Parts: sequence; C-alpha cells; structure tokens
Amino acid sequence: MSKLGNIGARLHRGEIGYDFVGKRFLWYGVSILITIIAVAGFLVRGLNMGIEFEGGAVFTTPKSSVTVNQAQETAEKVSGHMAIVQEVGGDKLRVQVSGVETGQSDKVREALAEEVGVPSDKIDAQLVGPSWGEQIANKAWQGLWIFMVLVVIYLAIAFEWRMAVAALIALIHDLTITVGVYALVGFEVTPGTVIGLLTILGYSLYDTVVVFDGLKETTKDITKQTRFSYRELANRSLNGTLVRSINTSVVALLPVAGLLFIGGGVLGGGMLNDIALSLFVGLAAGAYSSIFIATPLVVDLKERDPEIRAHTKRVAARRAADARAGRTEDDAEPQDTVPDDDPEPAAAGGVVGQRTVRSAGPRRQPPSRGRGRGRPSGKRR
Repeated sequence: MSKLGNIGARLHRGEIGYDFVGKRFLWYGVSILITIIAVAGFLVRGLNMGIEFEGGAVFTTPKSSVTVNQAQETAEKVSGHMAIVQEVGGDKLRVQVSGVETGQSDKVREALAEEVGVPSDKIDAQLVGPSWGEQIANKAWQGLWIFMVLVVIYLAIAFEWRMAVAALIALIHDLTITVGVYALVGFEVTPGTVIGLLTILGYSLYDTVVVFDGLKETTKDITKQTRFSYRELANRSLNGTLVRSINTSVVALLPVAGLLFIGGGVLGGGMLNDIALSLFVGLAAGAYSSIFIATPLVVDLKERDPEIRAHTKRVAARRAADARAGRTEDDAEPQDTVPDDDPEPAAAGGVVGQRTVRSAGPRRQPPSRGRGRGRPSGKRR
C-alpha cells in the first residue's frame, strides 16, 4: 500500500505519468470499437424485456424437486410462449411467461401445480399488464432526459461548456456500453435494471467532475506562463487524479461484484442479477470514460480556441529559443512557471512541483560607497 501511495504522490507531483492525451486516438478507437459491438448486439439480439414492460404472468412454486428444465418445458408447452425459469431460495422456482392473458395464466398455473405435485392455490401467480410497464419506461425516459439537461447546465455554469459537452458524451458512452452488454448477455430488463442505469449516471458524473475540478485548477491562468501548453497541463492534472479515480472505482466495484457473482450467480438472487449487472458494467465504463475519454475530449475542444492556440504557439516559440540558447526548463524564472497549489513553503533553493523557489532570506543590497559623505550632522531641513 505504501508503494502505491508513493506512486500516487509521484504522479501528483508530475515526476512520472502516462500520456493519456497524447495517445487519445488509441483510446478513442477502443471506445468506438466497443460502442459498435454494443450497438450491433442491441440491433441483432435486442433486449430481453421483462414482463413488467411486455406484460405476462409470474409463478412462484413452493419447495419441490422439479428441475428448471422440467418447469420451463411445462410452461412453454401450455402457454405457447417462451418461459424464463430461475431458482429462488435454493429449491423454489420463479417461472415467468410473457404475453399470456388471464385464461392462459390459469392453465399454466394448473399445469405447474400438477408438475410440482401440489394444489394450484399453492402456486403464487401474478398477472402484469403491458400498460404498467409502458408507464415505467416513459417515466424512466423522462427522468433520463431531465437529468441530462440539468447536468449540461450545471457543468456549463460550474466549469465551461466544453466540459459539459465532454461529460455528456461520456455519459452516453457509458449508457450505450451497458445496454449493449445487456443485449449480448441476454439478462432480463426489469425495473431494477432501470434503477441501476440511473444510478451509474450519477456515479460516472461524480468521477468526471472530480477530474474536471483538478483540470480547472491546474489550467487556471494558463496564459500567464509559457512553460506548458494546455494539453500538457491537462495530462499532468489527469495523472494527478489517476490514483484517486482508481481507488474510488475499485471500492465501488467490489461490493457490486459480490452482489453480482455471489448474490446473483451463486445464491440465485433473481432480480439481483438485473440491477447488479447494470451497476457493475456502468461503474467500470464510467471509470474508463472519465479518464480516457472526458479529459482528452476537453483538450480537443479547448485547442480550437484561438487564445489557447496562440498560447501553444508561444510555448513552442519559447522552447525553440531556449533550445537555441542552450537553456533547460530548470533555468526558467519563477514568475514564468506554473504556480503551485502547495501552501507549504519549500526549502531554500528547492523545487515545489514545477515552481522554482529562490533561496529565502533577506535581500542583499549593494553598499552605497558615497552614502553619508559630506552630510552635516543633525536634523535635515
């Protein structure tokens, strides 16, 4: 852990780092490829919508020795529709049949009761109409659009419109990947899935705002120096918050992974699978997009600004002049470097981040050889 802490400190000071911005086209390509696969999976396979959205019936059997395959064959044979069967609580079965009406629901219930060997009233049955699911979907879409609009407005006010656009693209990127994974895996889309999708939007935005806040502080008053360009400072800022982003992402993913692989996979949690998968994929995609997508997008948009473009040219011209004169970055004057955020004073003649600090102490004044000569004693008039 101490080694990881040392790496984080060195990243924050700019002693080491990865060129995220310089290699942004590589990560853009990776994101585009993943997005294409996700969209293709959605278009080809579609989403496995639950009965809450399509309508149907859900039957829960008591404890029995009937297997999942036996219950599925019985339900599909009687109803004529595809059935989804899950183990609940070890030896109970949850049978879900989409698109059945009341008459078909009663027949399926009786057939399952006969298969299990219990009276039909021991089979718990719930009939869901498609109108309820349609209302849920409409409300979810409304909440999503309202959330997106408020996010763009807030980020444009708190930071700037370029960061708002980059954050919006990152959110769409995370949603697309999550929906694509659902289509490819074939997990059922339930109201729990919708809750998970809305939850990951908030987390992805939180991680992005943390990175943007560091970027805003690092690039403040950037035009007052000619040592670093906007791209370089953005990359330094991203490296400075890298360990923090990784730590928060790992801490959030660990309990969700337990919920998905243990609660849903081992214990057969049913709806736990639906909400846990959306959270797991969304959190991972959000951590990725905040590091590899959001900040590089801000840099691409920012470098279109004439002021930033002119500043980049000044930085290049200053470096060319230093190269011709044989000067290095360590020879830069303190007023021509990036101000440091560390309030602690450095040792005499030391370096704080990228700021050169002169030796502390009283300023030496050259002696005045003629001072006091020829002046009469007493009070001046």
